[in-house]
Amino acid sequence: MKIYVGNLNPSTDDAQLRQTFASHGEVSTASVVVDRESQTSRGFGFIEMPGSPEAQAAIAALNGSTLAGNVLVVNEARARETGPRSASVHLSSR
Repeated sequence: MKIYVGNLNPSTDDAQLRQTFASHGEVSTASVVVDRESQTSRGFGFIEMPGSPEAQAAIAALNGSTLAGNVLVVNEARARETGPRSASVHLSSR
């Protein structure tokens, strides 16, 4: 199950994120999303846990908890929405 983690402190890295969730079960991946140009944290990340019961327990335990001074927002990740930012439109002036 993929989990969204929001309101991350800019100093939080992948290892800290993994360690925070590992106490609740096996973590397949942990990644903090960074800006492509500046390589700084965008303030959110994703965790993948193979077991749904463990993932649900982690969400319940960690949503509203504090990591590096910030109160976390933790929930099940939703599918990426399509819209003007994710679709490119090319207009022709012929």
